[in-house]
Amino acid sequence: MTSPATTPTALLDDLPFPERFETEQALEDYLATPSRDLMRDLARVEGDLLVLGVGGKMGPTLARLARNAMPGRRVIAVARFSEPGVRESLRVHGIETMPCDLLDRDAVAALPQCANVVFMAGRKFGADANNPLTWAMNTHVPALVAQAFRRSRIVAFSTACVYPFVPVISQGARETEALTPPGEYANSCVGRERMFEYFSQQHGTPGRLFRLSYAIDLRYGVLADVALKVWHDQPVDVTMGHVNVIWQGDANAQALRCLAVATVPTSPLNVSGPMTSIRWLAEEFARRFDKPVTITGQEAPTAWLMNTGQAESLFGYPRVPLSRQIGWVADWIAREQRLYGKPTQFEARDGKY
Repeated sequence: MTSPATTPTALLDDLPFPERFETEQALEDYLATPSRDLMRDLARVEGDLLVLGVGGKMGPTLARLARNAMPGRRVIAVARFSEPGVRESLRVHGIETMPCDLLDRDAVAALPQCANVVFMAGRKFGADANNPLTWAMNTHVPALVAQAFRRSRIVAFSTACVYPFVPVISQGARETEALTPPGEYANSCVGRERMFEYFSQQHGTPGRLFRLSYAIDLRYGVLADVALKVWHDQPVDVTMGHVNVIWQGDANAQALRCLAVATVPTSPLNVSGPMTSIRWLAEEFARRFDKPVTITGQEAPTAWLMNTGQAESLFGYPRVPLSRQIGWVADWIAREQRLYGKPTQFEARDGKY
């Protein structure tokens, strides 16, 4: 049994930015704290929430955030739950859990029908080692889900990798940019979007294609990747010289708020934070660590960058500024706290992961 839903005792708007996070528990509690805007938007959306593919880096905190922002409604988390402890942790926080292999058509069809679906499943790391599986996860599974939940609102996580590289001097790719990315992984992500688009057109399913670029917390992400290299006196390659990054809590909040701005047919939305220089990040972490840094490569004139103006018009600017994220990550790395060990491979320019 799950515990009854309760209204959170604190809202993000009322809390000062922490100077640091002493523990993972403190970090996750903060990531799970909703804002007034999030609670207001979810109050406009009736029904329970199904989170598909909850077992990744962002899923558990998104489910907890939704649980705190949707008092009185069910939040159901679905995954294979192959990583020990994830399912138990979610249940402790009052989230219903259901194990499911999303490649199994019958298992997907047997899941409870909820008015709201957040689709987070997908395959990236190791994608190039088994391209058939990558395509199955990134295109076949979305087709199954889009048909099974055609009467729901569906927010489907996507990626900036659906875009081609754009000039660094531009404002980043807009949602209208032609999708011609490099590599099989990125093209399978285009396939994921096309499946949701097709079935949304066929059935009138409202939704959003949530094109996210580099969410970070302290245990993974571009900031942690760069900081770790500097901390361990490893060279930082700046060939992919610029990225967009966003605090994971802000990204999860915007994903949930997309349920209130779903469109028919579904439509893309770029979500991230400010563009930043990899060279500048390396030098900033070196300054904070009081260490030298070795830079390799030369910045390419293009990168995977997005224009997030549409999201900012809907939700405002991300709450946590880049400088605060850098400070939190630097403290975490310097204290050698736990990391996920899943580098973003932001340096890759050939689309192979």
